[in-house]
Amino acid sequence: MNVDRMPHLVLQMRALAAQAAAVPQLPGASAGAAPTPTGAADFGNALKAALGEVNNQIVQADKLQAGFAGGNSSVSLSDVMLATQKASLSFQAALQVRNKLVSAYQDIMNIPA
Repeated sequence: MNVDRMPHLVLQMRALAAQAAAVPQLPGASAGAAPTPTGAADFGNALKAALGEVNNQIVQADKLQAGFAGGNSSVSLSDVMLATQKASLSFQAALQVRNKLVSAYQDIMNIPA
């Protein structure tokens, strides 16, 4: 074993340990759990956040529609229409992403072994 490289290896290990400590822990993950690739975790979190935002826009549009229909004077028709269109566009975009993901999954599953 070549001991001349040991200080360099120790520095690399310390840098990797510091980098690993800086990565946020996923909710529900235990300290002893196997590490997940950061790309997969980032994609999953991004997808979950995007779907949560789509849901929030739909809920907000529903609340504005109910308020306008109930006669709330602080809710204008233009606010209702804008919120409804934003929610619709968000949903359509999420649907297209889902369709692309399903298509990619099917393409991968059809690859001959």
